[in-house]
Amino acid sequence: MSEKESDVMKENRSPSPDDEGLPVPGSHERTVAERKLVRKLDMRLLPTIFLIFIMNYIDRNGVTTARLKGMQQDLHINDLQYATVIAILFVSYCPAQIPSNMILNKVHRPSLYIGACTVLWGITSALTGITKNFAGIIACRVFIGLPEAAFYPGAIFLLSRWYTKKELAFRSAFLYAGLLISNAFGTLMAAGILANMEGKRGIRAWRWLFFIEGAITVCVGINSMWLLPDYPHNTRWLSAAESRLAQARLSEDAGEADKDNEEDSQVQGLIMAIKDPKVAIFALMTISQLLGLSFVQFFPTLTQTLGFSTTVTLLLAAPPWILASIICCLNAWHADKTGERFFHIAAWWWGVILGFIIALSTMNTAGRYVSLFLMACGYVGFAMTLVWVSNAVPRPPAKRAAAIGIVNGCGNIGNVMGSYTWKSTWSPKYHQSMAISLAALVFSTFLSYVIRQMLVRENLKLDADEKLALEGANRTRVEEAARLEGITFEQAMERRKGYRYLY
Repeated sequence: MSEKESDVMKENRSPSPDDEGLPVPGSHERTVAERKLVRKLDMRLLPTIFLIFIMNYIDRNGVTTARLKGMQQDLHINDLQYATVIAILFVSYCPAQIPSNMILNKVHRPSLYIGACTVLWGITSALTGITKNFAGIIACRVFIGLPEAAFYPGAIFLLSRWYTKKELAFRSAFLYAGLLISNAFGTLMAAGILANMEGKRGIRAWRWLFFIEGAITVCVGINSMWLLPDYPHNTRWLSAAESRLAQARLSEDAGEADKDNEEDSQVQGLIMAIKDPKVAIFALMTISQLLGLSFVQFFPTLTQTLGFSTTVTLLLAAPPWILASIICCLNAWHADKTGERFFHIAAWWWGVILGFIIALSTMNTAGRYVSLFLMACGYVGFAMTLVWVSNAVPRPPAKRAAAIGIVNGCGNIGNVMGSYTWKSTWSPKYHQSMAISLAALVFSTFLSYVIRQMLVRENLKLDADEKLALEGANRTRVEEAARLEGITFEQAMERRKGYRYLY
C-alpha cells in the first residue's frame, strides 16, 4: 500500500474503540484533553518553526551586514547594483509563494516539503560566499528566493491547520518573533564573525559569514523534517484519539471540518481567493505596509548613521529587535484574548510614524536611536497580518492557502519598492526615504480600516439573520464536523450559526 493511500485510509477510517466518544465540548474532560494536545504541539512545532524563521531572515539579510565589511567593494558593485541585489530576491520570492502554498495544501507530508526547502536555501546561502562579481551574487539571490517562498506563508497555513482562530495569533506571532530575533541575533553573530574571521585561511570575513550561516541552516532543515507535524489526520507522532481531537477542534471552531471536498481543487481555491475582494485589499494593504517597513533591509546602515564603529553598530542594532520580539508575543496574546485584530495591527504602524517624525526632526544620537526602537516595533503589526487573512478567509483550506500566498506574495512587492527607497545619496538623514515610508503606512492604515468595516458589516448581517450563517456552509464539511464530534447533522448546523469573523 502506498503512503498516500495509507493517509487517505487513516483520514476516512471509521472511529476505533480508542478514539470513539470525544469528551463533550466545553466539559472539563474536553478542556484538559485539548490543553494536553495543544501543549504537545507547542513543544514540538513552535520551537522548530521559530528556529527556521531565525535562519530564514539571517540568510536573506546577510548581504546587509556583509556590506559593512567590504562585500560591495570586493564584488565591484555600485549603490544601484547593491539595491538590485536586495530587490532581485523578491522577483522569485513573490510569485513563487502562491503555487508553493497550493502545493503545500496538496502534499501529504508538509514536514518534508518545508524541511527540504530549508536545506535548499541554506545551500544557496552558503554558495553566496564564493561569488566573484555582480552576476554571481544576483544568481544566488534569485535562487535563494524560490525555496524561501515556501516557508513563511507555508508556516502560517500549517499553523492554521492545527490551531483555532483564538489560538492562532499568539502562535503566529511566536513564529514571527523568530524574524525579529534574527535581526538581533543575526547582527550579533555577524559582529563576531566579521570581527574574528577576517583573512582566516585567506578568506574574507564576509565570505565566512555566508559559509557559516548557510551550514547552520542546512542542519536545521534536516532536523525539521522529523520535528515538524504534517496534518491532523496523518501526523505520525499523534495517537488516534489525539488525531481525531485535533480535527474536531477545528471543526467546532468554524462549524465545518477543515478539509477540502472533491470539488475543492487547488485551482478552484485560487479562483475563489482571487474573486474575494477582501483578499485583493489585504494584498494592497500588505504592499503598502511593507513599503513603509522596508527600512529593515537597511537597518544596519541606518544604525551606522549614529557614528560608531562596525562592531558597535551591529551591537546597537540588536536591542530594538529584542524589544520588538517581546512586544510581538504580548500583543498577539492580547489579540487572542480579546479577538480584536485592527488595532493590534495598525496601532504599531502609528508608532513607526512617530519614529519617522522624531528622526526627521533631529540628528541627535539619542533621539535617532529611540526612533529605531519605534521603527522596529512596527513589525509587531505585520506579524498579525496573515493571521487576520486566515481568520477572514477560513474555509475551504484550498482557498485559505491561496489567499495567504497571494497576500504575502503580492505584499512583498513593497519590499522590492523599498529596496530603492533608502538611497545612500539621501544619507545620513534619509528624510525622503522616511517621508515615502510614512505616507505608505498612512495608506495601509486606511486599507486595514476598510477591511475591518467589511467584516463588521458581515457580522451585523449574521446577527440580523441567522439563516445567512448557514448559506455559506458546505454540507460535506458540516457532515464531517458532525462525524468527528459524534453529533447529528442538525446539531452541527446549529453550531455553525455561531460563527463570526474577527476584526
